[in-house]
Amino acid sequence: MTDSVHGPAFDLDDIPFSHHGSWFNLSPVTALHTRSDELHLVSHKNGMHAVLRLVPQVPGTGDRADAARHATPGLLTLQADGGRVELAYERADTLRLRGTDLNLAVVPANDRLTPFTGSYFFRDPVDGSYQFSSYETGRRYRITLLGGTIADVAGDEGLGDTPRRLSLTGSPTWEAVLEELDSARPPFTPPGTDFTTLAHRSHQAFRDFADTLTRPLSGTAPAADLAAYVLWSATVAPEGCLRRPAVLMSKHWMDKVWSWDHCFNALALAPAAPELAWDQYQLPFDHQDATGALPDSVTHSEVLYNFVKPPVHGWALRRLRERLPQPLRTGQLETAYQRLYRWTRFWLDTRRAPGQVLPHYHHGNDSGWDNATVFDPGRVLITADLAAFLILQLRELASLGRETGHLGEAEEAEATAARLLDALLDQLWDGRRFRALSAHTGRTSTSRSLLDLMPIVLGELLPPDVSGRLADGIAEHLTEHGLATEHPDSPEYEADGYWRGPIWAPSTVLIEDGLRRAGHTGLADTVSARYRSLCERSGFAENFDARTGAGLRDRAYTWTAAGYLLLADDHARRSSHRHAPGSAARAAAVTP
Repeated sequence: MTDSVHGPAFDLDDIPFSHHGSWFNLSPVTALHTRSDELHLVSHKNGMHAVLRLVPQVPGTGDRADAARHATPGLLTLQADGGRVELAYERADTLRLRGTDLNLAVVPANDRLTPFTGSYFFRDPVDGSYQFSSYETGRRYRITLLGGTIADVAGDEGLGDTPRRLSLTGSPTWEAVLEELDSARPPFTPPGTDFTTLAHRSHQAFRDFADTLTRPLSGTAPAADLAAYVLWSATVAPEGCLRRPAVLMSKHWMDKVWSWDHCFNALALAPAAPELAWDQYQLPFDHQDATGALPDSVTHSEVLYNFVKPPVHGWALRRLRERLPQPLRTGQLETAYQRLYRWTRFWLDTRRAPGQVLPHYHHGNDSGWDNATVFDPGRVLITADLAAFLILQLRELASLGRETGHLGEAEEAEATAARLLDALLDQLWDGRRFRALSAHTGRTSTSRSLLDLMPIVLGELLPPDVSGRLADGIAEHLTEHGLATEHPDSPEYEADGYWRGPIWAPSTVLIEDGLRRAGHTGLADTVSARYRSLCERSGFAENFDARTGAGLRDRAYTWTAAGYLLLADDHARRSSHRHAPGSAARAAAVTP
């Protein structure tokens, strides 16, 4: 659904109301799988924290009003009993609020204030504003009254269980501004822009971002605007451990950047927002350690290294360069080479046991497929997907090395890739599918996980009989909604089993690309079409029930939206090429 003035409408139970660059959002989702009946201001500084409850009230009585919510990129409206409260971002850290015949109470989400939890409420004698100082986020939330707004205050300077509340009221209209700030800021000065103009400006900021991204998809991708909003609204400004503008995986509880998720966001953004796309690709590399390892994840206040993620970055860099409107500059190429070289050496130097050609994972988490059935017989495994990704990364490294003058290293990378491909086929291929090997005992195992079929990502590098067998296996995982990550007939299949059944964006995108490069274009087309239709029906959830298509887990996941935009863009480009004047004649001319 699209509002002609403010853009695509969305359900706050699924997608938070936020703004590009903001570290907070408005949502009833307050924690992992936790939804409230009330709207909350949720900050993602120092983790995900519900800081304030925003409660509509009936004028005159103070009773809670049961308000309907209507959200678009530019405006959030709460409506009850003929009145309304409207909220719009003035800028990334500032909300403007306006009420007409409906009041609003601002209440700490944590009712109890201790020396280490909750929000302290007081009035600042310098500018007369009201402030909630949050222990959880380490930030302050300042509310400044505008115009003739009246504040009904309870519990200011109170401690412990003291009820704390700021109610905003006026007759018939009131206005206020809410800011997230650090220790202090000059008093708020109204910019002279009325609320309606601000809401339109916020909407226009979204449209400026989205139009370039979605215009090529006009008429072919009906969910493109909403996918663009998911990406735009989940982007935060550089702060804390994130040194660049970052597209979080979500502004629900998955509010991190994981070290393979970021690649898919970069690819989707590349044609329309190349600088932001480059930043997404580089984000985890900013925290590369001395061994060359990337962190498992990065967020506002933590960088985790206890696991890694698979080396999809060579594959992603190749596709990123294909999709960027301009070639990478010389300095960018050298940076990419050095970082990719160190990441590749990590796998070759620290994840190969003595005498082994192929590297291993320590746990399913390293693969990105945390609990896939591949890892049921053992966790420390040599798997075919890892070898395939590393082969592609070595080949991309060789190509990039020749381009940047690292000729000796390029030759070595190409030779290593060839040795890994030989070992992959010799040690792990059983004639039907790929096996896994215990890195300790050498014992082999197979599963009914889609992960065993992931080497299709090697595309044209595979012998035709191998890619054909893999394509047949992939087709068996295809439900009417997309690729199930565990075979639907498997006894280990779970409808909401994370990587033991549900459909995911990254597996879909990687396999679709590999199938297409291996020449299985019909199956690739089907995989793409079913995933795109799934998103158009069920939104941009973290993953989906493979049998019903229902969205599961976090419902505003950016790599899901990115996967949709990427596949939709590829589909639109192919369609445009097929229908271009002379394309049929050109195709006939090269047909054997």
